Amino acid sequence: MNRTCGKLGYAALGLSALAAAGCGSGPQRPNVIIIYGDDVGYGDLSCNGGFSTVVTPNVERLAAEGVRFTSAHTTSSTSTPARFGLLTGVYPWRVPGTGIAPGDAAMIIRPDRYTLPDMMHEAGYVTAAVGKWHLGLGDERGKQDWNGHITPGLEDIGFDYSFIMAATGDRVPCVYIEDGRVVGLDPADPIEVSYARPFEGEPTGRDNPELLTKQRPSHGHDMAIVNGISRIGWMRGGRRALWVDEEICDRITEKAVDFIRRSAESETPFFLYFGTNDIHVPRVPNKRFAGRSGMGPRGDAILSFDWQVGEIMRTLDSLGIADNTLVILSSDNGPVVDDGYEDGAVELLGDHRPWGDMRGGKYSSFEAGTRTPFVVRWPAGGVKAGRVSDALMSHIDIFASLAELVGVDIPEGEARDSRPALQRLLGRDLTDREWVVEQSTAGAVGLVRDGWKYIEPNRGARYNRSVGIELGNDTVPQLYDLERDLGERHNVAAEHPELVREMQSCLDSVRSE
Repeated sequence: MNRTCGKLGYAALGLSALAAAGCGSGPQRPNVIIIYGDDVGYGDLSCNGGFSTVVTPNVERLAAEGVRFTSAHTTSSTSTPARFGLLTGVYPWRVPGTGIAPGDAAMIIRPDRYTLPDMMHEAGYVTAAVGKWHLGLGDERGKQDWNGHITPGLEDIGFDYSFIMAATGDRVPCVYIEDGRVVGLDPADPIEVSYARPFEGEPTGRDNPELLTKQRPSHGHDMAIVNGISRIGWMRGGRRALWVDEEICDRITEKAVDFIRRSAESETPFFLYFGTNDIHVPRVPNKRFAGRSGMGPRGDAILSFDWQVGEIMRTLDSLGIADNTLVILSSDNGPVVDDGYEDGAVELLGDHRPWGDMRGGKYSSFEAGTRTPFVVRWPAGGVKAGRVSDALMSHIDIFASLAELVGVDIPEGEARDSRPALQRLLGRDLTDREWVVEQSTAGAVGLVRDGWKYIEPNRGARYNRSVGIELGNDTVPQLYDLERDLGERHNVAAEHPELVREMQSCLDSVRSE
């Protein structure tokens, strides 16, 4: 992959695309920010109706000043594959090794693959990834040099700057990595990471529960102890570099804001991929939010997520660039309540419905697994305030839609599943995507088309008892009329055999492309 474009270089503009987007007589490239929440359900945000008992005013502002989508889908109901699909424009089920990544996974997006930041680079944008990553680092699993320069890294797939968590908050290594190097590392205290066996003499959540001062696991998550919380995987060393969970939202937001300010000062258009840690487990919100939601740490983490959105918008406002910044807000997958820690999330849920009126959640083939919050704001681009779009759409199309916006021709064979849908993204085209493909954690694949939902037969488990979520797997075909049965309670496959054949044929065709 040719990545010789300078950080502040300018590529030829797609002025016709910008004019069509509504930039008026003087087209100007918008800045682009994708705010990608973690496990934030459709019903977790107050802008989506009467499902949430937590008020999220900053997200409500985005929705009031932009377009809110009711039927937007990620590619997958778990983190790693959803992020892969977004950044590559390729369905993750096409590529082996795109399942939930361990903390020591190798780079899942390989350097020779054309990426969304590559494309934005071609258009003259400076690019950054800040926050959760969970797409692997280095060339080989378990062989990363955590004490030196970790390569390949994000600079090899199109990002000029990065400040990331290697995987997730519940997986080691629990350190920040900036431009390929662990932040604050003491060379005299090197980091060691293992997902194969514990380190002798290091306490674990399983053997030393008395050391778990902040949260205890409800299932799994009983290995290395960091900040009074046990994690997945084992780690030792790097004491000065370890993050403090209560400060994660502040630290990554600070880095995102710094990138925005630097880019604005250089008068260079920027692309920021901002992956929040909220509301993933372990949920340990900053003291500013602790206890405020009345719903325990999960509800407090929703407030933390909303605060981060507000900080991004306040920064854009202060710099005078908010109107010409295209902000896309969504989540990697649907919600989960108890995902491995005793944080009272189930007991304190009350009337709050993270899944809205839908069935399932994170990990699931049902709608709540992949239908997520989705809001777009860009006043200078003609995005109408307060619009609601029921159009069926997919995160897979963000890649090609942004290419359409900035006038870049995607190389043949790259981003193969992404379709240009700029007018739909901006809330002008209210028609549905022809179909949307969804993937569950078990690899089961479903299809939404013309108001119908089809889940092909598979032998995966029907229920995940650890997290209390129906997974949507069955050995028989499932067909649901989403217009009348959004909760997917009535399988009508037996009543519509011809439609089942058509939906399966469509899936087979997509696979064979």
